[in-house]
Amino acid sequence: MKRFWTDVAIVAQDGGWGIALDGRPMRTPQRASLVVGNAALAEAIAAEWQAQGETVDPGAMPMTGLANAAIDLAVPDPAAFAEPIAAYAATDLFCYRDDRDAALQAEQVAAWNPLLAWAEAHFGVEFAITQGILPIDQPAATVAALREAVFAVDPWRMTALTPLVTIGGSLVAGLARIEDAFDAETLWDAVSLDELYQERRWGADTEAQAQRAAHKRDWDNAVRFLGLL
Repeated sequence: MKRFWTDVAIVAQDGGWGIALDGRPMRTPQRASLVVGNAALAEAIAAEWQAQGETVDPGAMPMTGLANAAIDLAVPDPAAFAEPIAAYAATDLFCYRDDRDAALQAEQVAAWNPLLAWAEAHFGVEFAITQGILPIDQPAATVAALREAVFAVDPWRMTALTPLVTIGGSLVAGLARIEDAFDAETLWDAVSLDELYQERRWGADTEAQAQRAAHKRDWDNAVRFLGLL
């Protein structure tokens, strides 16, 4: 798509803040009004549109994309949107420890146990931890409590939670950021631990590094979106 506008502005609209291109209010892909709850997020979205060159690059507008997802997908059906994330309650990355490399397992214990301990105290649950990658069942009460915590997140914050969980494979990490229990970099290091360990041991792989960099951008954008809400 070619750039078709000159001026970008934020405007008070429908009890929130909208973005106008040459005075015309923006809409989402589903034709809903693109209206957000505060001026800070509206300004961030407007800045993405103002920064576009002659050709529009949707990949360079992450705040716009997340806002569109919230409005078009999460708000209309919060339970359906949350369900795939709630499913991670049964398969959290932090419950699976390496059964062949004692050094890696020691790093997993040091990085992951404090996060699980926080979740156990915060949500009143207990986790089953295993050696290896074969699936294990978590206590039913743990799964139920974590699912309840997910469904309690409002649709806008759920939109930010989704990439935090899917990128790292850990619902605990995502909820820890939502609850502001750990900083984003600590959590990123935790969900990237296995990959970074293997890289230190066996050397860097260019393709793997590029993929991790892309995931880190998506992670950082989700963290930023959450902070702007």
